[in-house]
Amino acid sequence: MYLPTYFRGDWTEHAVRLIQADPFASLISTDDAGLPFVSHLPLLLQDKADALDRTNPVLLGHVARSNPHWRYLQARPQSVVTFLGPHAYLSPQVYPDLVRVPTWNYLAVHCTVEAVLIDEPEAKDALLKKLIGDHEPSYAAQWRSLGTDYQRKMLAGIVGFELRVTAYECKLKLNQHRPEAHDATLRMYESGSDRQRALAEWMIRLKPSS
Repeated sequence: MYLPTYFRGDWTEHAVRLIQADPFASLISTDDAGLPFVSHLPLLLQDKADALDRTNPVLLGHVARSNPHWRYLQARPQSVVTFLGPHAYLSPQVYPDLVRVPTWNYLAVHCTVEAVLIDEPEAKDALLKKLIGDHEPSYAAQWRSLGTDYQRKMLAGIVGFELRVTAYECKLKLNQHRPEAHDATLRMYESGSDRQRALAEWMIRLKPSS
């Protein structure tokens, strides 16, 4: 993506926070006709310790077996994953002069990944338990109570995968290059919608200490 230096974020300090705060991703591969094929799905950073190690992060997920995406991953393992954090419109009213235009502020992470499929039942069960542990730990008892036959049927209906992150880009577009509008933007966002307030928190976090 287009990424000016002043919008560039770090993996440990920024990308990991964004992924963990909003793990719903777009997984983008190439189909058999050479066109982009996109699945929207939650992904889990494998372990917090591993996630903070920018040399070897892994994302975990799965798709329905009826979704052809896993076949595209099998044929062409290199793909792109995108995460979109909070985003919001920015009015030119925040500037001290009138010769300005509107813009849109947003936070995003793009990861280049290498996919490894997981299709052995025990391995898929372990993957699901990690996802359950992250999203709803209390559901684990219900999953265990469903019975072996039902579990096997459900596991047969999905294909899991590990996505090994080989490169990343993290974009923090908060008008850092327009310091004359920082205070007015912060006031506007702090009194706005949930997304705007989330951007305000990031503006505070990124503001250099004086």
